[in-house]
Parts: sequence; structure tokens; C-alpha cells
Amino acid sequence: MHWNKSWIALVSPLLLTQCVPRIEIATPTTPTTINMNVKIDHDIHIKADPQSEALLNRERAKQGPSTGQ
Repeated sequence: MHWNKSWIALVSPLLLTQCVPRIEIATPTTPTTINMNVKIDHDIHIKADPQSEALLNRERAKQGPSTGQ
């Protein structure tokens, strides 16, 4: 009986230490590369009320023809 208690006392720590999981976190050796092919296209539309459009057209007529448009 004494021998069984001693044997259990010696063997139980060995059994418990065999079941310890190992978790390891490692960084990658190569950098992460993200290739993105993006095309951005803009269309801007400005709407004005008829009175404002008439005023703008009169101002443009006073200035004369503009270059670059």
C-alpha cells in the first residue's frame, strides 16, 4: 500500500507535464504585398437655377470667348 502511494506521487507529475500544449507566435519572413489595380474616374455635374444660369451667361458674354475650354 505504501509503495502504491509513492508510485502515484512520482508518476502523476510526469503524466500531467506531458499534456501541456505549446503555442508559438512567429512573424512572417517575407513582407505582405497587396497589388491593387484601381481606376478612378470623376464626372462632376453642377446644376444651377435658371436665374443663376442667365446671370452666368451674361457675365461670360461680357468677358468674350475664353481660351482653354
